[in-house]
Amino acid sequence: MFDYLEYSKVEGSDERHDIEIYALSTCGFCKRALAFLKERDIAHRFVHVDMVPLELKNKAKAELLERFKVHVSFPFAVIDGKDFLVGFIEADWRKTLLDGEPRRG
Repeated sequence: MFDYLEYSKVEGSDERHDIEIYALSTCGFCKRALAFLKERDIAHRFVHVDMVPLELKNKAKAELLERFKVHVSFPFAVIDGKDFLVGFIEADWRKTLLDGEPRRG
């Protein structure tokens, strides 16, 4: 979504959605979210925003806030460019990504 960030791509057999994850490298919830995707072989891209320059992190957070009108905390998942998940609650991720019930911004 943001061409100024470098995303890591994770291949997976489940490509139903275009998923971007904004995470922190030290965040336990972020690690669980990324593990959830990997364990289910769900293709996605992610960026650890704490590993990019502060001005880029702040720019990304501001743009996510403006676009989705929700407080940005991590992990923050953008699904198909229009839906989102904030934080990691496995039931919500399961419902949205596996059962097809997106949360709209």
